[in-house]
Amino acid sequence: MPLPRFSQVSTPRTTLREVSGADLPDLLEINGDPEVTRYLPYATWASDSDATAWLERMQALGMSGNARQLVIARNEDDKVIGTVLLFKYDEGSNRVELGYVIGRRHWRRGYAAEALGALLDYLFGAMGIRRVEAEVNPENAASNALLRKLGFTHEGFLRERWVAKGETYGVNVYGLLADDRVRGPDGEEG
Repeated sequence: MPLPRFSQVSTPRTTLREVSGADLPDLLEINGDPEVTRYLPYATWASDSDATAWLERMQALGMSGNARQLVIARNEDDKVIGTVLLFKYDEGSNRVELGYVIGRRHWRRGYAAEALGALLDYLFGAMGIRRVEAEVNPENAASNALLRKLGFTHEGFLRERWVAKGETYGVNVYGLLADDRVRGPDGEEG
């Protein structure tokens, strides 16, 4: 069975929903910033054609049944301020991997923690996911801190895991179980 279609998830300031072509101008602003794409495995977007090619790849990935590309939109004006990719869905193990990007203008404002926290509650609740995983470049201090804040456990380091933008690098591996989200990082029921 493929990863189920995603229902909209809202928080006080954000809404997570599946991506559409109308989101591309906002996404070009985000992914056209080299500081934002610094730790991402793809090149900084330079044009509308880069955005269109990305959307086509994400739509094909979604059609495979093991991924969903979402956007994070601000409720006040529906401006897209980030993306979330749910991918490598494994139905048998009931797990999915998580990737995310937030536009630089929206860093350090709590948007990512708010949106991802609600998404995790939805994944573990309504979608019945058992485990969520993430891989992060160790140099990306903000992303590593965000995952720990959300309750993820650092489970290890994979040496020379990826080659992107001409560089080979390792990643920190994080995991979060549905039971962890209920109990919290200290093991107490929350």
